[in-house]
Amino acid sequence: MQRIPKAEYARRRKALMAQMEPNSIAILPAAPVYIRNRDVEHIYRQDSDFQYLTGFPEPEAVLALIPGREHGEYVLFCRERDPERELWDGLRAGQDGAIAQFGADDAFPINDIDDILPGLIEGRERVYYAIGCNQEFDHRLMEWINVIRSKARQGAQPPNEFVALDHLLHDMRLYKSAAEVKVMKEAAEISAAAHVRAMQTARPGLSEYHLEAELEYIFRKNGSKMPAYGSIVASGRNACILHYRENDAPLKDGDLILIDAGCEWQGYASDITRTFPVNGRFSGPQRALYDLVLAAQQAAIEATRPGAGRLDAHWAAVRVLTQGLLDLKLLRPDAVGSVDDAIESAAYRRFYMHGTGHWLGLDVHDVGDVLQRDEPPVEQPDGMGGRVVKHPSRRLVPGMVLTIEPGIYVRPSESVPKEFWNIGIRIEDDALVTADGCELLTRGVPVAAEEIAMSASSAALGSGLTAQSP
Repeated sequence: MQRIPKAEYARRRKALMAQMEPNSIAILPAAPVYIRNRDVEHIYRQDSDFQYLTGFPEPEAVLALIPGREHGEYVLFCRERDPERELWDGLRAGQDGAIAQFGADDAFPINDIDDILPGLIEGRERVYYAIGCNQEFDHRLMEWINVIRSKARQGAQPPNEFVALDHLLHDMRLYKSAAEVKVMKEAAEISAAAHVRAMQTARPGLSEYHLEAELEYIFRKNGSKMPAYGSIVASGRNACILHYRENDAPLKDGDLILIDAGCEWQGYASDITRTFPVNGRFSGPQRALYDLVLAAQQAAIEATRPGAGRLDAHWAAVRVLTQGLLDLKLLRPDAVGSVDDAIESAAYRRFYMHGTGHWLGLDVHDVGDVLQRDEPPVEQPDGMGGRVVKHPSRRLVPGMVLTIEPGIYVRPSESVPKEFWNIGIRIEDDALVTADGCELLTRGVPVAAEEIAMSASSAALGSGLTAQSP
């Protein structure tokens, strides 16, 4: 099992502190515990930024990074060991564990933070902090600042400036290390096994939730603690609902199933979508649209390479989809004009209304600027049929990871041939930008129409993961 080594967390902290101005402090709280109902808590999941810098899995913790501090630059406030609470809630690292297991230079009880942290802030010119992300902690931080201000006559020096920590941190998270790539490949392998299992299980008479159960069984059986997001298992017309959640409809002979699901592994997300027939056989209209979406994805894959703009893949997919929609008469040339006209007016958005991908990492919709800020603004399509002046899209470099996920969604309409009604198709893979293009991490799942038809009789993954029942 691949894990992020302790040395990498230390490297990340050093890299962040190297970008901070002299005589500054960075402060970051752990994620709070959220109540599900009454006194029942949701399963705890650490804040992604906090996880990225510490690997520390517990709530009620605060990180302080203080470049140049004599007694250690990495300070962690966390819960004390408490045998009675640990009996109920599980073991805690405590201050000794924070130092020995998680690399803190210094550690203090979280209950002492009001007494200690203002002293660490005092005299620092700048505070790096993600203002507005945690309203409760915003108030606590300002209280500490006001404590310092109240002692100004005694010579106390409050900070002069707040700087957005998330801007620096999120740009760092955009570039995946070798260790991160290994973890994300494992997440992709587990998720691929789950999708194969769902394909092998599907048949008329089952319900969407049967396939959802198979997905989560494979996730958990292979060590994943949770899905990276709410799984979408959408059959028939439900596939035309982009964020379908009910997952309770019956699987009908002749319908397609769209499954958008991925596990979280060591904090990192995977994200796969496949669409396939309940009975293993595409109808003519289903196959025509499926092959079109697959061709659009291939065009987007070819456009995902170093130096390309992040949106180049989107526009490559849009061009293929728009031409196909014209060829199939879902868009009529007499109404929308040429391919270029249909793209300029965004006529294709009737059937394809979302982007072709997003960053992927600790968050399924991962952080990182989508624009190339060091290039001048230019006029460009806004994707809604208008024009906008903004910076070009971010240039791709090796180590970035993003999804590639074109789709087509055909809702009933008098202007659309009836044989296409209620067909929803999306194909999504996770792509690592490499030196000469991109590597698809999720092709352990069949994607060609012929491969999908064969998947019901084949469980071969080549990954060693368990797609079959024991």
